[in-house]
Amino acid sequence: MTYLELFVSVLAALFSVVNPPGAIPPFLAMTPDYTKQERNETARNTALWFIMLMLAFFLAGSYILNFFGITINAVRIAGGLIIMSSGYALLEGKFGESRAIDKKVKDEARTKDDISFAPMAMPMLSGPGSISLLIGMYSENPEWSAKGIIVVAILVLGAMIYGILRASPMLFRVMGVAGLKALSRIMGFLVMAIGIEFIVKGVVSLVNATMEAN
Repeated sequence: MTYLELFVSVLAALFSVVNPPGAIPPFLAMTPDYTKQERNETARNTALWFIMLMLAFFLAGSYILNFFGITINAVRIAGGLIIMSSGYALLEGKFGESRAIDKKVKDEARTKDDISFAPMAMPMLSGPGSISLLIGMYSENPEWSAKGIIVVAILVLGAMIYGILRASPMLFRVMGVAGLKALSRIMGFLVMAIGIEFIVKGVVSLVNATMEAN
């Protein structure tokens, strides 16, 4: 796989799992009284927090697993199940609920001075699914050059999140609720496929490791 193919595959997988368009309705619902400048600043800070969280888990994920004694195959299987669950929620049109963003969280967010870290960057955009995906990618790409490509993909996705949230009022007017739900269902299908592939990789690798041990 070339570096360009790696970049495209990582960006596509992360975009599908993170699903920035799905964050548009909750973002607007939690910022009804914001000025344009305040909303833009929140979009920027959300993107920055997202990048920092993703980079932290990507670079330190393997050390965290070693500390708790968790194998990468267990992460793949568990992460695949979570990603599949998220994909199913997207198919059902329940993106917010799948990210623990309910009415209580939205009401609480309206009283906060800054929602960029919580609940926007986490758990709305970064969660167990995207974290497990990045940890798996870290182990599958041992070369630092490949890891650098993944870091670039994370930075590009952060820029895309900023652009999408910044343009969220216009995108919501153009696409509407029906358009965003239709897009979420398409993303849900892709996310479920990613989750299944993640589980298959984990199971196959686990079986191979068990056979070699015996």
